[in-house]
Amino acid sequence: MSTPPTAPFRWPAEAIWEAVAPVLPGFTVEVLPQIDSTNTELMRRFRAAGPVASEPVLLVAEQQTAGRGRMGRSWQSQAGDSLTFSLGLPLQPADWSGLSLAVGISLAESLEPGNPAAPAIRLKWPNDLWLTDAQGGESKLGGILVETANWGELRYVVIGVGINVRAMAEALAPAAGQPAALAPGALQTLLPGIDVAETLLRVAAPLVQAVQAFGMFGFSPFQARFSARDALAGRIVKLSDGTQGMAHGVGENGALLVHTAAGMKEITSSEVSVRPMTPPAPGSARAC
Repeated sequence: MSTPPTAPFRWPAEAIWEAVAPVLPGFTVEVLPQIDSTNTELMRRFRAAGPVASEPVLLVAEQQTAGRGRMGRSWQSQAGDSLTFSLGLPLQPADWSGLSLAVGISLAESLEPGNPAAPAIRLKWPNDLWLTDAQGGESKLGGILVETANWGELRYVVIGVGINVRAMAEALAPAAGQPAALAPGALQTLLPGIDVAETLLRVAAPLVQAVQAFGMFGFSPFQARFSARDALAGRIVKLSDGTQGMAHGVGENGALLVHTAAGMKEITSSEVSVRPMTPPAPGSARAC
C-alpha cells in the first residue's frame, strides 16, 4: 500500500479557474477531501435541483470511497495515489457518439504532449488509458466514465476521470462475472515526481476545450488523433457476445470497427465489452 502524503495537497484551483472561466461562463472548481464518487455527487445535485445545479463545475476528490468505472467496476485508492475528478456541464452535441474517446485523447495529449510516433499512453476503446513500457508491457493508467441526465430540454453531462499517478497495489476491482482488470500503471513512471495536483493542472483546461469542441463538431475532428494512440488496432479482440475479429480503428462516429467472419462490424460502447486477445500485428495500420 502506498504511503499517504505527509503534507496537504496544494490544488491549483485558482489557476484552473483563471484558464477556464473566460471560455466557460459560470465555471467553478471545488475540491473535497473525501466523497463516495464525484460522478455520483454531481448527478445527485443535478437530479435534485436541475437548472440550478447545472452550471459548469470541476469537482475533485482527494479520496473516493465508492468510485465507479464502466461495466460495474469500482475504483479505489489511497489519497495521493490517484487523481479523481468529474467535470459537469450542460452540453448539446448533435451526436453523443465518441465523447469518451475525445476525452481520452485530450488526457493523453496533455500528459504526453507532441503526439510522438510511438506514444507511451495509448487509448483502449472505449474509455481506458493504457501505459506501455519499452518492453511492450501494458498497464492501466486511467479510466473515463461519461453519464448524462435530462431536466426538460436541458441535457447535463458528467465526465468522470481517474488517473493512477503513484504506483499502488490495486486500483480497479472487477464486478462479479467480469474479466480481471489490467494491472494498474502509474503516471510517475512516465513523468517522475509528478503528483495529483500537477496532473490536474495539466489536464483540466485542455479537457474543457476538447469537450467544447466535441459539442460543436462531434467526434470526426478527433478521429485521426485517436488512431495515433489506438491500443486495439491490428489486434484480435473478443466481443461480449463471444464473437472474435480484428480491430480496424474507429469510424467518424467513434464506433469500433471489427472485421469478423461475418464481415466488418461497427461496435458501439453500449453493446459490448472488448478484451484484446493478442498483441498488435507487426506493421499493422492504426488508421481505420
